[in-house]
Amino acid sequence: MAKRKAYSQLCKAIEAGHFVFTGELEPKKILDLSEIIHSAKEMKKTKRIVAANVTDGPQGDAYMASLVPSYKIQEEAGIEAVWQVTVRDRNRVALFGDVVAGAVLGLKNILTLTGDHTALGDHKKARAVYDIDSTQFCEMLSIMIDEGTDYEGNELKGGKIEMNFGCVANPNSNPREPEILKVGRKVDRGVDFIQTQTAFDIDDAKDFLKDLEQYNVPVLLGLFPLKSHGIAWYFDNYIPGVSVPKDLLKALKKAEKDNKGNKPGKYAAIDKINIDFFKPFIAEIKKTTKAAGIHCMAVEYERLFAPLLGEYPEYVKYSM
Repeated sequence: MAKRKAYSQLCKAIEAGHFVFTGELEPKKILDLSEIIHSAKEMKKTKRIVAANVTDGPQGDAYMASLVPSYKIQEEAGIEAVWQVTVRDRNRVALFGDVVAGAVLGLKNILTLTGDHTALGDHKKARAVYDIDSTQFCEMLSIMIDEGTDYEGNELKGGKIEMNFGCVANPNSNPREPEILKVGRKVDRGVDFIQTQTAFDIDDAKDFLKDLEQYNVPVLLGLFPLKSHGIAWYFDNYIPGVSVPKDLLKALKKAEKDNKGNKPGKYAAIDKINIDFFKPFIAEIKKTTKAAGIHCMAVEYERLFAPLLGEYPEYVKYSM
């Protein structure tokens, strides 16, 4: 498929050859977006985060829909959104309507996802939709953006959708070949970028990135700094395919034990553990792979961005 124009700041930065960084925001059961806006502003202050993902009901939980906070962080925090959209909750009619609405609101990036099944979430009786799968959603977006019609060929009027879209890939997949083939089907349907789920094993991550090189699509490797031992333990035990290194688990547990009752000391110790682990990880990925950047899922952990990414060039804003 012909290469699509870079409409978003994210894709323009990648196209210009920059090693880019994206962050992540998670609207939950909230009516007040002030904390999300604050987190987005903190990312913006680092001058390293090009765009921030806004999650769409992760783990199947009933959270605020991702459309409005994606728009609000662009308007109020001045940072571009990567609007996550799952096919779990919407049929093709709803997906079409949401994409057109997002385009009108000025959103420039969509990340297509299947979405965690509702059986994993907090409304277990909810019925998932899955009218089309995430590969078909990629096809639908290509048709809307490149051909100016809906999925059935009906013309879109009054303008052109100027968006880029990406898909996800799982570096923890085992066996790996089916995952690589699945990503390939989405690439064939026009994705502009790939963001991966979290990786902790540097060798596995490098091998996975090597396997994706055949598609010639920019890949941002996902990393998840761990702001507490509890979060690390949860990831290690409940996130399929993810194994947190035992030394990292032990270090986080010891930091919390040694600094019991001393929050500043605990935060400083945990920050150092993450910086010592992820800083060389990022440097190795940048030096030895063709990755386009890092998707840093430091949700509500924005204080880590400055010390972790401070040595990298500041983000340059591109004209729209």
